[in-house]
Amino acid sequence: MDFKELDLSQELLSAVEELGFTEMTEIQQESIPLILEGKDVIGRSNTGTGKTAAFGLPAVQSITDADGRSAAVLILCPTRELAMQAYEEIRKFAKYKRSVKPCAVYGGASMERQILQLKRGANIVIGTPGRVMDHLRRRTLKTESLRMVILDEADEMLNMGFREDIEAILSEVPEERQTVLFSATMPPEIMALTKKYQRDPVLVKIKSPQKTVESVAQFSFEVAMGRKTDALKLLLAAYSPSSAMVFCNTKKMVDELTEELVKSGFRAAGLHGDMKQAQRTQVMNSFKAKSTAILVATDVAARGIDVSGVDAVFNYDLPQDNEYYIHRIGRTGRAGREGAAYTLVTGRRQLYVLKDIARYTKAEIREMPLPQKAEILAMKKKALAQEIAEVQEQPSQAAYDILDELEKQGISPREAAARLLSGRISAEMISLPEFDIPRPIRKGRRDGANTVKLDLNIGRSKRIAPNFILGALADATGMSGRDFGKIDIFDEHTTVEVPESECAYILDVSDSMKINGYPVTVKLWTGPSSKDRHQKPFKRERPDRKRSAYGSRGRREVYQDYTRSRKKRPKNKH
Repeated sequence: MDFKELDLSQELLSAVEELGFTEMTEIQQESIPLILEGKDVIGRSNTGTGKTAAFGLPAVQSITDADGRSAAVLILCPTRELAMQAYEEIRKFAKYKRSVKPCAVYGGASMERQILQLKRGANIVIGTPGRVMDHLRRRTLKTESLRMVILDEADEMLNMGFREDIEAILSEVPEERQTVLFSATMPPEIMALTKKYQRDPVLVKIKSPQKTVESVAQFSFEVAMGRKTDALKLLLAAYSPSSAMVFCNTKKMVDELTEELVKSGFRAAGLHGDMKQAQRTQVMNSFKAKSTAILVATDVAARGIDVSGVDAVFNYDLPQDNEYYIHRIGRTGRAGREGAAYTLVTGRRQLYVLKDIARYTKAEIREMPLPQKAEILAMKKKALAQEIAEVQEQPSQAAYDILDELEKQGISPREAAARLLSGRISAEMISLPEFDIPRPIRKGRRDGANTVKLDLNIGRSKRIAPNFILGALADATGMSGRDFGKIDIFDEHTTVEVPESECAYILDVSDSMKINGYPVTVKLWTGPSSKDRHQKPFKRERPDRKRSAYGSRGRREVYQDYTRSRKKRPKNKH
């Protein structure tokens, strides 16, 4: 359906045409006519489906010359980025409609400037719940003339703890209003809001979660504990995305990972909620302009970021919610383009979580081995050759003059090109981490492999059993339980037999290992102490059925001896 088929003003249609919009997306086609009719709408739609235009166009259309100095439309967004994005979109839609005066109010920006804009007569106010509440308390935002309230990303606002603010704001707005709500999910809290604050709402439900990720190729990489950063560097070097987003679960991890990537020569920048607004804006502008190639962000900070041309998404940390996974990878593969999502997993628990995500999204997440340096070098050579082949510009005379000068010095053009290319390749390869770890020997000692013993400073006194030791080592290293040999548990320590070829790797990744809640240090075993010589290690073998814990005789014989001895004892006369 074309935008021209809608009942929109000519000014609005001109702006839409100038923006390059032709056919409407499904959410726009279903919801815009209903909103224009004045009905309350519940729109269930995922990120990247054109929701901003779905509510922005009717909001701009509703403004008349009579709304010159009073707020007629209020749009609530969960984050500053979403509020800024909605504000910019509405400004574009209202380019030829002079009566529209939008204003964005959000935390981290000048309150005085926002108050001045509101006093000048903003009739479409876009803001975050916290800052809108501040303006309501100050009476700098008047609600008497509001006739439309729009809740964008309502589920995220509730997740962020804004329910009380939202209810307080809606209670201040005239009852005779139009209420429009957009949400990716419909938890009970959302349904409670709609029941309380909407009148006979029409539900517009489009695209199940898995549809959003159809155009995204999804891959996973199993990584040893403590080596995710190295693995990420390898993947970034191998696939060389011109624009990529990396997701972490905490602000601290964003800062640490960004610092590590910058040290290794990647053009990376971090984005999270603790950053000042000016800094956040600078980071986003740099990412949109491609000056920054890699944006490391938390889920909340990334909500509402609308950047075209993101080549790949990397899940450094697994998302804390299945919906977050969909929102993350939905950043790539937009506008008909193919995208890629790469997820790093450590240990069995994360593997189970990823399988659950795959079932939820009904998508295939292919497990892949990490690329080795030789493979990355081959990719770099191929990409560099293609880059040179695609250069359209003709070489300048100055370039030929340099080659002539070099030939006089005995350096041929082929040698000159090789030197330049060699320097370029070396610069890109030198920062790559050493990740050439030998794969586990699946048959262990049965295949005749040499073994060594490792010593763990935890034993019987901490109620440790062999399966605890085996599970922790397998989880930390990614190796199979079959790769480990004999386990001997003493009072205060434990020895484990491991393949000699894997010893250095196991020592490296077991640095911060915990067993049964106790921190454990692992080192190479140097032989038994004098104390150990007098201890019998805890064995995994079950007691022999014939020769049980009662000795060579059976349980009944032992019991009979015990009863006979009781009978022979003299009775206590007292």
